Amino acid sequence: MALELIVSKIWKIYEGRPVLRDLSFVFDRKRIYVIMGPNGSGKTTFLKICALLEVPDKGKVFYLNSDKKRLPKDINLFRKITYVFPEVGIFNASVFDNVAYGLKIRGFKKKEIVARVEEVLDFVGLIHKKKQNALTLSSGEAKRMGIARAIVIEPEFIFLDEPTAFVDMKNTEIIEKILLQIKEREKSTIIIATHDTYFASKVGDIILKLENGKLLTENSA
Repeated sequence: MALELIVSKIWKIYEGRPVLRDLSFVFDRKRIYVIMGPNGSGKTTFLKICALLEVPDKGKVFYLNSDKKRLPKDINLFRKITYVFPEVGIFNASVFDNVAYGLKIRGFKKKEIVARVEEVLDFVGLIHKKKQNALTLSSGEAKRMGIARAIVIEPEFIFLDEPTAFVDMKNTEIIEKILLQIKEREKSTIIIATHDTYFASKVGDIILKLENGKLLTENSA
């Protein structure tokens, strides 16, 4: 089931101040979108609304399947969406167990869990740390583990909030390569909120700029 995300006339108001104003957009499948803007511009709010983690005050967000039928916000849809927060939540457990968590709660069998987790850890360059306690990872390694935890469930939409914040250049470059390789596999649509202009230019197919609650420009990177 290939999903398409449509955002229609979204408004979000905090303490009487519009953060998002009448935003509409259609996200095509299997591309990388980058939402940019200064602090307080509404990037994270927009990202969370798209990921169904927040509800707009006005407007609608909906997902269509390949037959253009609107999908209800049920458990099956949420299994197709994953969100990586700026600070990755880490369990006091091994890197392997942190990445495996989403598969375990979905009832995957042990053999498939092992195969999937080892594949994604190899993909993000952390296979050699699978037995290490995740709390001992560097900031950049933790970000990569968060991406591994996101993609191990094979989502159709991956939302990333500031994936390179507090990350050194080496890990930033690794994250860039990971995201571009995900796109090449043509399995997921990636939507990123960031203030990192250089990173956006490296990974983005489409760059959306948010300022004063409005989408001002849309550029092909």
